[in-house]
Amino acid sequence: MDACSPLLDPGAGEDRLGGQRRVLWAVLAINAAMFVVEIVSAWVAGSTALLADALDFLADTAAYGISLFVVARSVRWKAAAALVKAAGMGLFGFWVLFETARRALDPAVPDAAVMGVVGVLALVANAGSAALLFRRRGDDLNMRSVWLCSRNDAIANLAVLAAAAGVFATATAWPDLIAGALIVGLELTAAWSISRQAIRALRATHAKARA
Repeated sequence: MDACSPLLDPGAGEDRLGGQRRVLWAVLAINAAMFVVEIVSAWVAGSTALLADALDFLADTAAYGISLFVVARSVRWKAAAALVKAAGMGLFGFWVLFETARRALDPAVPDAAVMGVVGVLALVANAGSAALLFRRRGDDLNMRSVWLCSRNDAIANLAVLAAAAGVFATATAWPDLIAGALIVGLELTAAWSISRQAIRALRATHAKARA
């Protein structure tokens, strides 16, 4: 099913709208809580990968808030919101790319134990969020974009766990820096995909309005 299909419009049933709101509030709370946990842990552990993941939780919390705002609005509103979310993901990705490059010049070995424990917590949180959003991912572009965020975050958490194992095994910072770079690539790819879908949706609604 096309992610840009306007399956949810202002005339959609209240049951569907209510279901979307409940799911979005749940994942917003999960991501806000994990942002606090990870941002503190990132500084304690000195981990680039955890810092990237913490800021990703913050970006997703904002994205879910935007999604709640447009959940019952038109396709044009939802496409515009998706573009905002994609822009946020892109900016986040370039910031982490800069931070990764900066730390690569003077790499300090992060705390692998903290990375591992927090990485497991983050994986559980993101996998749970993705599972909650899975049934709603085909409703419209808005819901698909937030599902993609949670799915990508769960994948990124696997990279954090792999980095923790690598840091422990090698006693160097390079596995952590590589994981940060991989998370950047994932975010930028997702941002590009969501942007393309949103632009197509905006063009379709514009063409329909002109017709």
